[in-house]
Amino acid sequence: MCLGIVKYRVDVLEALKERGWSTYRLRREKVLAESVIQQIRRGDLVSQEKLARLCEMLSCQPGDLLEYVPDTETGESDS
Repeated sequence: MCLGIVKYRVDVLEALKERGWSTYRLRREKVLAESVIQQIRRGDLVSQEKLARLCEMLSCQPGDLLEYVPDTETGESDS
């Protein structure tokens, strides 16, 4: 069975930057660790705790940041 993926709907770091949170400031004020910033930069999903922190910082809901993209493959399932 082929499943879709969950990915970021927006450029999270750009959205943070628009709110005054440069990556330098995020690290300096220990809001997000460098490893978390790199995860976001690569498009890797962060933990629920970090996602909640991002939502708080951006005044949004998780669905504003993430989206489910179904698999477009139309072949037979793997099961």
